[in-house]
Amino acid sequence: MSGVTARGAYERRMAEIRGHFESNGDGLRAIAARSTLVDDLVLRFWSDEVRDAPALGKGIALCAIGGYGRGQLFPCSDVDLLFCVEKGMEKPAKEPIRRLSQSLWDCGLQVSLATRMAKDCERLDEENPEFALSLLDVRWLGGDEAIFSQLQDKSLAKLRSRDGRAIGVALARLTLERHAKFGDTLFHLEPNIKDSPGGLRDVNACQWLHELRTGKRMVLADVAGEISTSSGQRSGDQAHGDRFQGGEIRDAVAFLAAVRCFLHYRHERDDNTLDWEAQDAAGQQRIGLPGRASEGVDAAYWMRVYFRHARLIDKRLLREAESSGLQVETPTVVKRLRIPDDAGFRIKAGVLELDPVRAGGVDVALEPEIVLSAFRAMAESGAILAQSTEDRIVQAIPFLSANLEEGPGLWRNIASILTGRQAGKALRAMHSLGVLELILPEFHGIDALVIRDAYHRYTVDEHTFVLIDTLHGMAAEPVGVRRKGWGKEAGKDGVREPRQELEDWRVRFGAILAELQNPALLFLAALLHDTGKGRAGENHAAESTGLARSVLQRLEMDAYECGLVLRLIEMHLEMSAAMRRDIFDAETVRAFAGKVQTHELLRMLTLFTYADIAAVHPDALTPWKAESLWRLHMGAANQLDRSVDEERVHARSLVGGAGLWRKDEKIARVLALRHGREAEVELFLEGFPERYVSTRSAETMLQHFEMAQRFDEDPFQMSFHHGATQTGSVVNEITLVTSDRPRLFAGIAAALAAWGMNVVTADAFANQAGVVVDTFRFTDTFRTLELNESERERFLTSVRDLVAGRTSVEKLLSSRRRPRRKAPRVEVETRIEFDETASTHSTLLQVVTQDVYGLLRAISATLSDLGYNVEVALVDTEGETAIDVFYLTSGGRRLTLEQEEELRVALLGAIEKNNHG
Repeated sequence: MSGVTARGAYERRMAEIRGHFESNGDGLRAIAARSTLVDDLVLRFWSDEVRDAPALGKGIALCAIGGYGRGQLFPCSDVDLLFCVEKGMEKPAKEPIRRLSQSLWDCGLQVSLATRMAKDCERLDEENPEFALSLLDVRWLGGDEAIFSQLQDKSLAKLRSRDGRAIGVALARLTLERHAKFGDTLFHLEPNIKDSPGGLRDVNACQWLHELRTGKRMVLADVAGEISTSSGQRSGDQAHGDRFQGGEIRDAVAFLAAVRCFLHYRHERDDNTLDWEAQDAAGQQRIGLPGRASEGVDAAYWMRVYFRHARLIDKRLLREAESSGLQVETPTVVKRLRIPDDAGFRIKAGVLELDPVRAGGVDVALEPEIVLSAFRAMAESGAILAQSTEDRIVQAIPFLSANLEEGPGLWRNIASILTGRQAGKALRAMHSLGVLELILPEFHGIDALVIRDAYHRYTVDEHTFVLIDTLHGMAAEPVGVRRKGWGKEAGKDGVREPRQELEDWRVRFGAILAELQNPALLFLAALLHDTGKGRAGENHAAESTGLARSVLQRLEMDAYECGLVLRLIEMHLEMSAAMRRDIFDAETVRAFAGKVQTHELLRMLTLFTYADIAAVHPDALTPWKAESLWRLHMGAANQLDRSVDEERVHARSLVGGAGLWRKDEKIARVLALRHGREAEVELFLEGFPERYVSTRSAETMLQHFEMAQRFDEDPFQMSFHHGATQTGSVVNEITLVTSDRPRLFAGIAAALAAWGMNVVTADAFANQAGVVVDTFRFTDTFRTLELNESERERFLTSVRDLVAGRTSVEKLLSSRRRPRRKAPRVEVETRIEFDETASTHSTLLQVVTQDVYGLLRAISATLSDLGYNVEVALVDTEGETAIDVFYLTSGGRRLTLEQEEELRVALLGAIEKNNHG
């Protein structure tokens, strides 16, 4: 056959195959038809060579391998051919094989040829495991069948028996590496239909793992089996292979095959990217959907169908890998948990499995509390669910729905899942199995939702999970070598790598996470912040806030906590918007701070914004953006500090002699909780800074009120809370309620320093009657209080004795060991600033310096020694930077310029001595 004639015949037949596909949309039949067409073409060219040189009829077998061997030649796919030759035939076959290859290229085919003797195929080449995988799909085309039998029945049998496990391990590694290129998620806005997780390459991986484990081929669908019978050609064990179980899997494979055919025809090359324009066209043409003659569908609906099929393939791959004892998802360090015997589940070798159903017993999969507890353990440990457990949970969904109880109990379970270090893994599993939508139906609207945005890479639900992963990643230990100077380390060329800079920023922002009062609120807001995108409204933040409000009502959460979550969702775009303004402009910072209002919301919004940007796509968060975000955070924090002393609570406004409350709902709740004692509560709240009210729950303020009523029992009322934040750092809180007196704040700071405690945040407020509420949040350097519960009472007694003047600071300090100071990752220059405009009756002092042990004690002792009164104190730590703000008076007046200079010199000396003394 001449090259011109062959090319013409091939192109006409290819046009017919394309026409059939465009008519019926059957991708599997199209790729089988092309495989048969190429079979005929290869055999005709080879028969010409054998006719001219009959010796080639013996000792050479023509084999299809790879996708061609599976009978799955997509319209523009390469043709993989193996010539298996006996010894001595390599040289005679060389030129005929070259001519055959050239003839195929002349017909427009992309050809990949390999020539091997059968014995060369008996061992795995670790440098080229892909060749061994392609041999698993070998199919005889023609030539010497005895040579093929030797290859199939002896050499490849040896390969499977001897290196089968090693091939599986290599396949798992290749799969992990491929998935990592896509961020280990299938939920991309423009996925690769072949290589993305859940794509056709994962279908192949399923087949290979199955064959390596069982010795049988897994056939995609009935049409794929027709290849072996259409020309009477042998294809190994294919005719006796296992078929994909379940109609859903077969439908998923058929859908993906149709889509890849569509993309090849559309692009006229082996381009498998499902871009936005292709999605529009696929929806309009109903690619992969039944009823080709029906009206087209919109791209968003069509993409959800794609993601549903891809998710099924992804789960099938995990199941095959689990059956083979292999890992094809990025491994996580599984934390060992102590699981009670009656928990209803167990974790073994990193796999969580529900207890089996006993004869006459109730299936634990039907009990919501056990199922949610299992996901809590998954979030905390990083374990994966056994496939049998997934199947049981899916089947139990109707029963779980009927028995699910809402309210505080459900919130505790959700909070525990959200704050587990592997929350993203647990949430994805819950989402995939339908459990997440069961407890939060509002999330269903963004399931696999594509919102077209050139900036975003993932679907809305996956973006949410990546955001939560990012937040937890911020709490992780620093990666690599600790660096002393911020921005001082450089690469070989003298320039710091962006990756290094981002790691530094991650550590700096991550320190804020440990300072949150209740991190679960941040994670809940993150989970719900984009749910409104599933609605038709233009303002998704407002829509999300509305949906979140219904969630919070069902969970019966505290009003203060509800307010924080709703406020964060409502304004979750505000910080990103402010960053698009001049953040060095004071008015920009002032306006932004006015919207945020409290430091707690500022911390949450800063963390959220950092994670939200990072979750857009891997390169979205640049060092420049991280620095801008940090500057805005610091500027807003300073602005909040500068206005705190001016805004005070005025509990009553006298109208016609009647006391009428005019404050917000939180204060109204405090009054409602003490019905009949409203006047006393109002008197207690009168004169506190507005910040006190905005940063305390109604229950906390009421507790402080009750403590103040017990002054006749003990003038130094103290409460202590020991507990771990959900980020892993143990943060304790001590609150002192007493009458104002000299050295009070300094006394507590000294006591904490003496016990080796590191203050994270602190604040001090006083009301009009002179009642002081001082709160310190601190970490336990030596873990004294954590490991020795009996020491907690002794600790509180020593603090009470010191502030009461019953013991001296010097005596307490001399009896305690000073923790060794670690070299800082970031060097912070000390700055001492005064502001006379922030308050009408106080001088604002701001100290920015390195956060080290004993710093607050050194500052507060200096203030006390000079006789200055602390009206309000706001102590904060941002990473390794201490930012302490004090509103000071001297004799009831602002400080003079001379006093400010005296204080500046004294503070610099005290800080220097504390740092190096």
